[in-house]
Amino acid sequence: MKLLTYDSGSGPRCGVLQENLVIDVTALLGVERSLRDVRALLELGDSPIERVREALASDIAAPAVPLPMVRLRAPVLQPPTVRDFFSYEGHASGQGARTLHEAWYRLPVFYFSNSLRIFGHEDELPFPSATNQLDYEIELGCVIGREGSDIAAADALDYIAGFCIFNDFSARDLQFDEMAVGLGPAKGKDAATCLGPWLVTTDEMTPYLRDGRLHVKCTVRVNGDVWLDRGDGGAAHHSWGDFVERASKDSRIVPGDVLGSGTVSGGSIPEAIALGIAGARYLQPGDVVELEVEGIGVLRSTLAAKENVDPAYRYKPKA
Repeated sequence: MKLLTYDSGSGPRCGVLQENLVIDVTALLGVERSLRDVRALLELGDSPIERVREALASDIAAPAVPLPMVRLRAPVLQPPTVRDFFSYEGHASGQGARTLHEAWYRLPVFYFSNSLRIFGHEDELPFPSATNQLDYEIELGCVIGREGSDIAAADALDYIAGFCIFNDFSARDLQFDEMAVGLGPAKGKDAATCLGPWLVTTDEMTPYLRDGRLHVKCTVRVNGDVWLDRGDGGAAHHSWGDFVERASKDSRIVPGDVLGSGTVSGGSIPEAIALGIAGARYLQPGDVVELEVEGIGVLRSTLAAKENVDPAYRYKPKA
C-alpha cells in the first residue's frame, strides 16, 4: 500500500492511495479523532497498517478524492526524530578522494536532523539565506511503525512501517565550517529535509529487499537534466537492520521516527561535479530538483528566492 498525508483544502489528513484515488483513512477505519498524517495512523497501534488493508478489502465506504486534486504533504509532518545515516562508500569517501576511518566500516554512524523543517512533494522550499553552496542528497528513508528499544538487526523489518524518498538538503559551506571544528553536521542540515511522495509499506517493497538492503535504482534530475542516472540503492555498506539496531541501542524508537540511509553514491552535487556531469553546480533559486526511486516514485522540490541575505554571515567577528 501507499500511505500518504494529503490536503484537499481542509487541512492535512492521512490517506491511502488506491489506483488514482486518495481514500480518507480516518473514515475508512471509523476512528473518532481525525488522523492528520501517517504518524497519527501508526500511533493507533494494534497493527494499524493491517487494519487499513482489511478495511479496503471489506469495501467500507469512505470519502475519496482523485490524486491530482490534492496537495501531497510529507507522509510524517513532524517526526519525533530524524536520524540520518552515512552508509554508501562512494559518497562517504568523496568518490575515493579520501580514506575512510576504520570505524565507518564497523558502525552505522548517524546524526540527528531537524524534525521541524520537513517538506513534502511539490513544496516550494525556502532557500537558506546564509549559504552559497546548497546541495541535494538522494537517500532512501524509512518510517518506524512500532515502539522499541535494543532491537536486534534480525528483527528490524518488523519495526519498519515502510519506505519513502529522503532529500537531505545541505548547506555545504556552513557544514564545512562547523565540521572543521570537530562538530556537526548540524547548521548545514538545519533548513530543509524533504520526504515523500508517500510511504510505500514494507510488504510492497519486498521484491527489492535483499540482504537487508533496498536494491532500487535512484535517479536525480535538476531542471530536467539527469545528474545521477540509476544510482544503486542496494550498495549500502550497512543494512536497514543495522540502522534500526543502532538507533534503538540504549535508546528508544517510536512510530513516526524517520531513518535516512545516507546519500546513494553519486547522489550529491560535489560527486556529480567530480564525475564530470555536464552543467552540475550548486543549486540556485528557481531550480527544480526531482529524485526518483524505483518502486517508490518521484519527489519534486522547487527552490524559492533567497530572502534576508547577509553576505557576511559566515565571517562575522566576535562582538
